[in-house]
Amino acid sequence: MLASYFTKIVTPALIIIFSFIIKTISDAGEFKTIEPHFSGDCIAVEGVVGAEDITFLKDGTALISSDDRRNRVSGLDVQGTIYRYRPNDSNDKLFNLMPKLDIGFHPHGISTYEDTDGKIYLAVVNHYSSGLFSALGGHSVEIFIYNSDSLSHIKSISHPLMISPNDIVLINKDQFYVTNDHGTSSERKQTLEEYLQLKRCDALFYDGNDFRVVASGLGFANGININDDGSLLYIAETLGKRLSIFSRDINTNSLDFIEAIDFNSGIDNIEIDSDGNLWIGSHPKVITFSRHMKDSTILSPSQVYKLSFEKENNHKIEEVYLNLGEELSGSTVAAVYDSTILIGSVFERYFLDCSY
Repeated sequence: MLASYFTKIVTPALIIIFSFIIKTISDAGEFKTIEPHFSGDCIAVEGVVGAEDITFLKDGTALISSDDRRNRVSGLDVQGTIYRYRPNDSNDKLFNLMPKLDIGFHPHGISTYEDTDGKIYLAVVNHYSSGLFSALGGHSVEIFIYNSDSLSHIKSISHPLMISPNDIVLINKDQFYVTNDHGTSSERKQTLEEYLQLKRCDALFYDGNDFRVVASGLGFANGININDDGSLLYIAETLGKRLSIFSRDINTNSLDFIEAIDFNSGIDNIEIDSDGNLWIGSHPKVITFSRHMKDSTILSPSQVYKLSFEKENNHKIEEVYLNLGEELSGSTVAAVYDSTILIGSVFERYFLDCSY
């Protein structure tokens, strides 16, 4: 009698747990069939560790956020840096801009703003203490002026609302939006957020003096960018597997949600080409990427999307690049200039320079 009662209670619970596990694995893309493809050619540019974010300036120069995250996990606090890369320069392609700061420098997302006076400003999300990404230690946004072969530090900005900052977009030299990829700074609670797929992340606006929350209820708010006239803001939700689009009030900088575009993939950083198309690095198998974070021998597929907008609010999603991870594991960004695509990742000791 007791055994029968126990079976009635335990069996449904086990079914629920098993169903939840299967759903989580499926949602993470682990059952996907990966068919690698790319119509262009790529070369590996060695010597840049963890090129997590890359952005092009108007003249075709790329700036690259670089940090050796595996060293940090092992306890070696080696400073990260920003590289300058000129794809078409045969003599001076790669240059280490190595900013000098009084605090540790571990760059994450980056953004540039080219002012009317010719000055180029660079904003960098910085995790200046220990921690793989942002679960531990302190966070700041560092503002620099880029001077071709150096970075001049302007100021450091911190705030309690920057719980777990990931990416940033400048709208002028003094103001920006920044994403929090978790809703808590607790590593244990962050893990729960991820596996329970809780939408507790947000985006902040900095007005030059203070921060405020402008978007909330996001599922791992990751890459962020803005269209050319400043009327639309894009946020990649990695766990939500979607791109959220907001209209932006250019006077108040408030955001209103318009729509979300489903990608069925763990989309990451967002770059925009000269035609207004969005290029997005992505993780088609999120749990595999989590395993790759802990073990470099486990390859994580890399994926690049191109999102173009057509008339009457129609859009087109094109999967430009897909690889099992042999060529590059854990792609996070695809920056485009003319026929060049630069693809970066979280951990690899190189990035890809691709022509298409």
